Amino acid sequence: MKKQFSIISLFAGCGGLDLGFVGDFEFLGKKYAKRNFEIAWANDIDEAACATFRKYFKHDIVCGDIGKILDGKHNSGFFEKPIPQKVDIVLGGFPCQDFSHAGKRKGFNSKRGLLYQSMAEVIKRTKPVLFVAENVRGLLTMNGGEAIQTIIKDFEKLGYHVVYKLLTAADYGVPQTRERVIIVGTRKDKLPPFEHPKPILDEKSWVSLKQAIGDLEKAEEGNIANHYWSKAKKNNGQGNSVVSADKPGPTMRTEHHGNIEYHWNGKRRLSAREAARIQSFPDDFVFYPSTSSAYKQIGNAVPPVLAWHVATAIEKFLDKNLK
Repeated sequence: MKKQFSIISLFAGCGGLDLGFVGDFEFLGKKYAKRNFEIAWANDIDEAACATFRKYFKHDIVCGDIGKILDGKHNSGFFEKPIPQKVDIVLGGFPCQDFSHAGKRKGFNSKRGLLYQSMAEVIKRTKPVLFVAENVRGLLTMNGGEAIQTIIKDFEKLGYHVVYKLLTAADYGVPQTRERVIIVGTRKDKLPPFEHPKPILDEKSWVSLKQAIGDLEKAEEGNIANHYWSKAKKNNGQGNSVVSADKPGPTMRTEHHGNIEYHWNGKRRLSAREAARIQSFPDDFVFYPSTSSAYKQIGNAVPPVLAWHVATAIEKFLDKNLK
């Protein structure tokens, strides 16, 4: 029997990264096998995302500000579990709006830009053998490249080898050209540096939107969970472009205030279910409580299929190197 690795999931959102690590889901007719990871403790500040997480994973998630939880100031109910003292792995897509090319790029000058320090504090307290942090491409150029170096140094000080790589979701079977920085830290006294998984597809074999969401084009609104779309009128600016049927989708964004991209048929905007497919969520993953909240949760998530490939590489790496 292989060892199960326990996980603390920070900034979990609706659970895209967690789903990749847990595995055992289906996407576009392909089965993504169960992985040897189990969620021990999860946290997010967004109530709607927490509701979605609880319902899908049938697992509690502590809803609140991680800074306050670490300071012991979180007004938690008696039923909420405290952060475990020991854990194998810490996951966290620390909030990235402040590092994003699309955001205001305040980075370290904002309170949210410093949330990675809460993740560092959890790592310091729980001493996992490995951690995974995820962020937007903009992190690499923020402050002329100083932001990523500062973050790496702060994690290295805790006794970890830290490696990072920009991965394109489409290279791993996600029908979306989303790019994300995946940072992996391995404990120096236990493990060598990690090597990121190699792409499994090239540009010629990327999954197109026709393949991913073609069957939903004529599905009636509301016939499938979350298959509702924004009725925002067309204007100029972000999210008013029309997607191409024969290519992967653009990055599904978090903040679009209804301005999600138009379907290639030009008749309507993409539905929340189509956005979820573009992010590689299985169809049984239901987002609560509303369409606008679903769009936000989907845009905030790590594509589960990309996360699954990272998790698979990590599982193999741990099995090989952990004595």
